[in-house]
Amino acid sequence: MDIIEVARLHKRYGDTVAVDDVSFTVEAGEIFGILGPNGAGKTTTVECVSGLRTPDRGQVTVLGLDPRRDRRELRQKVGVQLQEHRLPDRQTVAEAMDLYRSFYREPADGRRLLDMLGLAGKRDTPYRKLSGGQQQRLSVALALAGRPTVAVLDELTTGLDPQARRDTWDLIEQVRDSGVTIVLVTHFMDEAERLCDRLALIDAGRVVALDTPAGLVASVAAEQRVRFRPSAALDERLLTDLPEVTSVQRQGRQVVVAGTGNLLQAVTSVLAEQQIAAGDLRVEQASLDDAFVALTRRKSV
Repeated sequence: MDIIEVARLHKRYGDTVAVDDVSFTVEAGEIFGILGPNGAGKTTTVECVSGLRTPDRGQVTVLGLDPRRDRRELRQKVGVQLQEHRLPDRQTVAEAMDLYRSFYREPADGRRLLDMLGLAGKRDTPYRKLSGGQQQRLSVALALAGRPTVAVLDELTTGLDPQARRDTWDLIEQVRDSGVTIVLVTHFMDEAERLCDRLALIDAGRVVALDTPAGLVASVAAEQRVRFRPSAALDERLLTDLPEVTSVQRQGRQVVVAGTGNLLQAVTSVLAEQQIAAGDLRVEQASLDDAFVALTRRKSV
């Protein structure tokens, strides 16, 4: 069941068109990703969806509500973690939670929420003394303070170290498993590929593709690559004659073979026949990063 419907959304700031005819739907219980480079219109899109900004034209429905007409009611059902989010340095975790809970008619249990997000031991800690990962966890906790049906999380892991990013990914999946539908704004390909059930790829204010991460990859590239360092001289024609192979390239001492089907078996069979060992053998599948480049015709973010 679709609980968010966006149709032909448009928003401009002066002469700059930030969102240009954007349409998509979000199903209940999924993590829906809005992926694109900085300045693509992602944040403006979700601000219009959550009622924080008024579009110039287009239609948005969230849980059957119009964000423009039903803004007050919608804020009781949608939690938002904004890209630019900072609390007063001296405000403690408990004080922040109590403040945010006061905004809602039926707030969540603050202690239980902090415990679920790994912040129970930080209740009396000032915001400025939290680590980057703990600050992000708190921002998620505050977005969930009203027991929302939908949570909008905007660039949640920007600036975090690799371990904190992975911990935050686990947290997002935990929130979804608790029954919250998530709209996740990101420009990280690995994050979108790991977390999202479906993705809207936005570039220059427009949706250029809408599919599952695997569907986006499959739509632009069926090829795979086998990369290896041959232990002896190799006649490349032995590989280019294979029906599975589309190209063979030399990159220094490495050979990169691109192709389809059972490419790995075809290449290794030829090498075995020639008694050539394949050092540093790697199989590289097309990725979401490759799909982004192909769909937007630009370098990846």
